[in-house]
Amino acid sequence: MGIVNVTEDSFSDGGRYIDTDAAIKHALELVAEGADMIDVGGESTRPGAVRVDANLERDRVVPVIRALHEAGIPTSVDTMRASVAAASAEAGVSMINDVSGGLADPEMFAVMADAQIPVCLMHWRTLQFGDAAGHADHGDDVVADVHHVLDDLVAKATAAGVAEDQIVLDPGLGFAKTREDNWRLLQALPEFIDGPFPVLVGASRKRFLAGVRKERGLEVTPLDADPATAAVTAVSAQMGAWGVRVHNVPVSRDAVDVAALWRSGGQYHG
Repeated sequence: MGIVNVTEDSFSDGGRYIDTDAAIKHALELVAEGADMIDVGGESTRPGAVRVDANLERDRVVPVIRALHEAGIPTSVDTMRASVAAASAEAGVSMINDVSGGLADPEMFAVMADAQIPVCLMHWRTLQFGDAAGHADHGDDVVADVHHVLDDLVAKATAAGVAEDQIVLDPGLGFAKTREDNWRLLQALPEFIDGPFPVLVGASRKRFLAGVRKERGLEVTPLDADPATAAVTAVSAQMGAWGVRVHNVPVSRDAVDVAALWRSGGQYHG
């Protein structure tokens, strides 16, 4: 899953693809580099981000989704707003990817059910915007907390009419979690993958991965976390994750292919 942020303030590429044509061009490049799906977002969820107007968010993502849909490219919309999800569904989006797990907008689960397309529900304890985005309280066991919250999100979604076979889960790496929380969740990734729902891993360029180089005393930018991201991609693919959401597609595509060849003994299936 290649990331296209049609935003001004995303943490690693804010402003680069705010223009519709630039966003579409970048998406096509990511597909050529090996992305199977493009995740289009019109609102940053970085720490301290300020929410944008719903109409602006819609106007940012819908033209990109429509153009990619017409080109036969699967897309997901990264949004916490039911109105944006609904407009994206009308434009041909393939998946609704809500980092709030459906909790930020009381209408989201109903829109998901009406759309009858796959949805991704993510764990995120803290939904505040415009603050310093402190770490949430996950109790004594972050893994147990994520399992509990995701189970609750699934129950809410299915009660609203979302089909179980349309649900993908995301443990929410980097969202209101400490460095130790993130590594503990990656350590426990097999528990989530062995569960009843496909799992999306979204670790790309997160601060805890940039910390891998910082621990060696190196200065880093978000882009410097791409090698560590590729390593997480390889491990996630080897464990059987449904997908990975990444900024740098070529290195993660290679990582996915290596894991597939390793698992199959050299039989490549594309």
